[in-house]
Amino acid sequence: MSERALEISARVEQFVRESVAPYEGDPRCGAHGPSDELAMELKALARKAGVLTPHILPDGSHLSHRETAAVLIRAGLSPLGPIACNVAAPDEGNMYLLGKVGAPEIRERFLAPLVKGEKRSAFFMTEPAEDGGAGSDPMMMQTTCKMDGNHWVINGRKTYITGADGAGVGIIMAKSDDGACMFLVDLPDPAIRIERVMDTIDSSMPGGHAVVSIDNLRVPADQMLGESGEGFRYAQARLAPARLTHCMRWLGACVRANEIATDYANRRMAFGKPLVDHEGVGFMLAENLIDLKQAELMIYWCADVLDTGAVGTTESSMAKVAVSEALMRIADRCVQCMGGQGVTTDTIVEQVFREVRAFRIYDGPTEVHKWSLAKKVKRDWKKVQDQA
Repeated sequence: MSERALEISARVEQFVRESVAPYEGDPRCGAHGPSDELAMELKALARKAGVLTPHILPDGSHLSHRETAAVLIRAGLSPLGPIACNVAAPDEGNMYLLGKVGAPEIRERFLAPLVKGEKRSAFFMTEPAEDGGAGSDPMMMQTTCKMDGNHWVINGRKTYITGADGAGVGIIMAKSDDGACMFLVDLPDPAIRIERVMDTIDSSMPGGHAVVSIDNLRVPADQMLGESGEGFRYAQARLAPARLTHCMRWLGACVRANEIATDYANRRMAFGKPLVDHEGVGFMLAENLIDLKQAELMIYWCADVLDTGAVGTTESSMAKVAVSEALMRIADRCVQCMGGQGVTTDTIVEQVFREVRAFRIYDGPTEVHKWSLAKKVKRDWKKVQDQA
């Protein structure tokens, strides 16, 4: 690990543990995520501490994926940490995308306020099942875009749009005659209506997850990202590292949950001795250490692949499956070790359990990634047979 990453991650960890964790019981943390008031208050603290958007350097360049892992794992030590440090989803993934493929004017108008923590963003891709729209299969996209003069006109519905309520920047995917397209828009816009914000199992992301209607939204042609028909390519460029950064943040959360469970098991007495001395509990904590280390190694391995310049879709699928499933086991064991205390809001353990359960679906459920890997197994086998 580079010296700069070690230094940044150490400052992030100290900030999250000392300045952010005390806010975990703040009443402004609601069912649809922390309020924007709380998010801005936390970002102001991070700005003062010099850890706001720490993965993007002052000259606009990014830390490597390996370095980013060290930083985001520490930011994730509290569910509020990524929000405070401005490395939360979907903003972190959107910043990465715009920094990679956005034209200079796009970066100045839409990326700069995200990096500064002045605005939040939303990524409009998934569509309602009742409309026959795109979910895990993006080829089913129903939202359309058509040229009208020097504008594109967009119509459709989207769902599970994280952070749409309160966002200042939107990235919208729609389908033209050429294929998928991606557009940058200022929010709010009267043509984009939030039908409702859904009640979901998770509650860590400001704005929650919304169902959205888009009615005759007019977008200037120069606000298209790239060319017509290139949207899926850009979406994949965003999703491969975004899946990995989810792993990083939630690994940090599980490290903290395991710390809390370990402390409880060493202090709580039952049947004449601390819980940790009962094999049923001690062994669960031992298994947590194994899963935590395996998850960490998988994350750094996948980060190294991305740092070679490879797209890394196979590796990110492997990481998403292995890490999300390992973290689910860890969070579940933490709850179990703490018994009744583990399902209360007295600690973040119950929230981490809920968030990690949702993570197994974010950016494609586990089964979709296994299916993708199974297809690779078949392709590789066929390639060997053809060469034989």
